[in-house]
Amino acid sequence: EMATAAVSSSMEKSYELPDGQVITIGNERFRAPEALFQPSFLGMESVGIHETVFNTIMRCDIDIRKDLYANTVLSGGTTMYPGIADRVQKEITSLAPSSIKIKIIAPPERKYSVWIGGSILASLSTFQSMWITKEEYDESGPGIVHRKCF
Repeated sequence: EMATAAVSSSMEKSYELPDGQVITIGNERFRAPEALFQPSFLGMESVGIHETVFNTIMRCDIDIRKDLYANTVLSGGTTMYPGIADRVQKEITSLAPSSIKIKIIAPPERKYSVWIGGSILASLSTFQSMWITKEEYDESGPGIVHRKCF
């Protein structure tokens, strides 16, 4: 799609900004999310999200890898790009052993999933012992996180 958008106006899309101005963009629509898979587009020397997911799963105990591959959940606003779940699935499938079933879950509420999860965690009585006040942080610095949470 990015290549098509670079040479054809068929992939262009118009957006109305909050001030009423209308802008039309073409291959820019595809370059932004592509940087998630190819950080070199932004001059960064790091692996894409698909490789990060793969490497993370491979560092886990072998007994749970199959479940992790079959239950990878996308969350956060950056995952709202159209087609991102299919792309992540395709890329991880190309890296994982061929016998493994890959399933990428993209819930419709994923834009707010991180916030919802954080609010649930914060409401648990067992989590209150990990809260860090501004005064504690100011007194102890970042090390307070390790002392209280790990």
